Amino acid sequence: MHNTTLDAVNPETCVSAAVAAPSIHNTQPWSFHLDPLSATFQVRAAPERGLRHADPAGRALHLSVGASLLNLRVAIAHAGWSPVRRLLPSPDDPGLLAIVRLAGAVARRPTEHRTDLYEAIWRRRSSRLPFSGRPLPPYLRNELGEAARAEGARLWFPDPVETGRLLRLTAEAERRNRIDADRADESNRWVHQDLQPRPDVGLPQAVLGLQDAREHLPLRDFTAQRHTERLLARPFEAAPVIAVLITEHDRRADWLRAGQALQHVWLLATAHRVCASLLHQGLEWPDLRSSLSPTPGRTGHVQMLIRFGYGPEGAESPRRVPSMVLDGVPAER
Repeated sequence: MHNTTLDAVNPETCVSAAVAAPSIHNTQPWSFHLDPLSATFQVRAAPERGLRHADPAGRALHLSVGASLLNLRVAIAHAGWSPVRRLLPSPDDPGLLAIVRLAGAVARRPTEHRTDLYEAIWRRRSSRLPFSGRPLPPYLRNELGEAARAEGARLWFPDPVETGRLLRLTAEAERRNRIDADRADESNRWVHQDLQPRPDVGLPQAVLGLQDAREHLPLRDFTAQRHTERLLARPFEAAPVIAVLITEHDRRADWLRAGQALQHVWLLATAHRVCASLLHQGLEWPDLRSSLSPTPGRTGHVQMLIRFGYGPEGAESPRRVPSMVLDGVPAER
């Protein structure tokens, strides 16, 4: 049965889908191992790609790996098999974040995702460009909320007053990041330099986007500088659509669930031709992160701020090829 499964599911294709997921600074902090005997993928952290200053607890690393896990599940289902996952399956092996077993054919049971999410994997990009300002219709907000709930999280669309408060907190985090030498250097290391290209990870200049000329929408300045020749300024939408991704608890498993929810929501938005970018800066400072909560001091932990809108797609970021992150594939393949 397992040989038949692997004949039907191309591991390299599945991992290509997994590595197409977003990750903080495009660090791609993941690796994969295939056990052919049990038809199981192991999804591991790559801690050497973590951000010591911006993400000391590894929360954003877990979100990134969770996003890749969602893509892997969608790709396995697209190939006709049911992905059965377990998060943090081995307490003695903390680097093993999840396993995904290829179970019975999905034709025998209802699929857990929309079928058009697989195609969206290859089109999803971050767009740090101005959007039109056209609002998201209520039915789509509801669908995006359902996608988050399917992964164990919830998605909250704040009103304009609350959105303004969240953006002010994000702007304060961006200001802190810019004047913190260690964080500025760490961020800048992941931006491609003309003389030091990183063809498989990091952020080429084309994906950095623009800055808001009104200084209302605090997109990350990855260069930690205000060089207008690098990041040009244009007016962005006056009323940004911001959604807040929240989990009930704040443990490692919740971070992985949040990453899967983030990616499920983002792929669904992509399928609806809606663009997105992330506002993570406020989550990198504990005091600001607690202030992002709609009910500070009560249950619920903010994991991400997502900006949605209709507009131009962003540029493509580089990705490592499967051979760099996957082992265990039978040699005869």
